[in-house]
Amino acid sequence: MKVKDLYKKGKTVLSFEVFPPKATSPIETVYSTLEELCDLKPEFISVTYGAAGGAKSHCCEIASRIKNTHGIESVAHLTCIGSTSDDIKGVLNDLDENGIENVLALRGDIVPGQPQSGDFEHASDLTAFIKEYAPQFDICGACYPEVHIESGDEIEDILNLKKKVDAGASHLISQLFFDNSVYYSFLQRAKIAGINVPISAGIMPVVNKKQIEKMVSLCGASLPVKFSKMMQKYGDNAEAIRDAGIAYAVNQIVDLISSGVDGVHIYTMNNPYVARTIYNSIKNLL
Repeated sequence: MKVKDLYKKGKTVLSFEVFPPKATSPIETVYSTLEELCDLKPEFISVTYGAAGGAKSHCCEIASRIKNTHGIESVAHLTCIGSTSDDIKGVLNDLDENGIENVLALRGDIVPGQPQSGDFEHASDLTAFIKEYAPQFDICGACYPEVHIESGDEIEDILNLKKKVDAGASHLISQLFFDNSVYYSFLQRAKIAGINVPISAGIMPVVNKKQIEKMVSLCGASLPVKFSKMMQKYGDNAEAIRDAGIAYAVNQIVDLISSGVDGVHIYTMNNPYVARTIYNSIKNLL
């Protein structure tokens, strides 16, 4: 099933993200996580491609297991930095052979010190290529409520997003954010720019201090005062910050659903406890 069709049901689409185990770990280490997440019956689960070239080979296997074993629609991440068109064709062929119908087209992270090569410069280039070479796939794109860290300003960023949608992205998933007002402002800019595809709000429940420090450094998300106070008060207490982070995420999601967002995409960090706790708090709102 194409993920774009899930948004036609007239309700907020709930989805999760998981990542493959490290390249040095067997793929079976993620199976129990998948079982617990699939038991919650999200509309779909996306599978990351593997950071900086790691664990790429597991993405297709995990996406296939989610769909073909557990009966949940899956979305395979696909990064293009450093890849040739033949590389991408090979991945798409593997996904197609495994019954995967949905991909999230991404540029991928630039690794400092490594020369950039390949046939694709931007995610919009990859999106256009997939649309032409393998039109059977439904293509998702990423978006950045607080502007991509490499964009000059909001206008440049939203125009680049429009290119991605015009190239064939039928729906979008946002980068994490901790201030819903920032997200609502982004939705207004997208609408003004003529971006009319469904957009899911990316929510990351904070379960430890180091995690959030790393993610904020990578994506540039701002931290509201109330969030910073929570980190300062509970950041050194593992159970307290986990519970506070879950509560903060739940409050965000309740507000988002009440405001009629198209979808909520939870970055689970492969933590079924966190996903289940959040789901149990919001399931009657979906």
